[in-house]
Amino acid sequence: MRIDLDLDLLRAFLAVSETGSFTAAAEVVGRTQSAVSQKILRLEDLIGARLFDRTSRSLALTEDGRRLLEPARRLLDLNDETVRLFRAPPVQGTLRLGVADDFIPHQLPGLLARFRRHHPGIHIDLRTGMSCDLVAAMARGELELAIAQRGASGATGRLLWREPMVWIAAAGWRAEPDRPVPLVALPAPCSYRRIAEAALADQGRSVQVTCTASSLMGIQAAVRGGLGATVLGRSFVAPGLDILGAAEGWPPLPEIEIVLIGEDGAHADLAGPLVGFLTETLATPRLQFVA
Repeated sequence: MRIDLDLDLLRAFLAVSETGSFTAAAEVVGRTQSAVSQKILRLEDLIGARLFDRTSRSLALTEDGRRLLEPARRLLDLNDETVRLFRAPPVQGTLRLGVADDFIPHQLPGLLARFRRHHPGIHIDLRTGMSCDLVAAMARGELELAIAQRGASGATGRLLWREPMVWIAAAGWRAEPDRPVPLVALPAPCSYRRIAEAALADQGRSVQVTCTASSLMGIQAAVRGGLGATVLGRSFVAPGLDILGAAEGWPPLPEIEIVLIGEDGAHADLAGPLVGFLTETLATPRLQFVA
């Protein structure tokens, strides 16, 4: 017997999996919590598998739920792509995009691949680097859009991404008391470096920059090698690295904010689809949920 999957049920399933709760998913899909719960029950009945382990305190995908994630995303992407094919005129051209190294580094390739499937006529000419360098490239007319850290060289724009900054060190690493804190940092000017030094100075602690790396991947490698601690966004915490918190005496840090610059420029026809895609994709915590 042929079974046709209901895209509305799949959309509710993804909303629950991406937000981690039925309440938040209800806001995403514009339905009541009970309606979303009913959609999940209907989907489970349709495919003959339980998709979530639910208790009064937690919600987690089952093994079958994890298996359904990628096919559900592909089906909805294809549906949305087909609708755009007939509802919106195709846009073609090259968009020069600068992306700061600290913008969701692990998920960026997947994001751009999904955008390419939705808008095959738009070629992305990608440049990555430090926020201050990208802002300068925008000023020179070398980029149409830039995704950079708010405040870098005066950067302002549409907020895309926000996450806490954290102190990061190799697993088991500890700073020696009564000695300058060994710091791994990017070359100046670097907002992470400035924030780290200011936070420690507020505690009356001095800093010794033990390693200067030219990239955030280099920062991670040096920290993993035990050369010192650093400050980065939480998404940079990887295996072999620990977060150092208040319990160990480390000062609090602000959040990092990533903004989109240039969306109202001369290439708004090309920028518009990317702006819409990013704001829609990042509107829910999809990128932080374990897939």
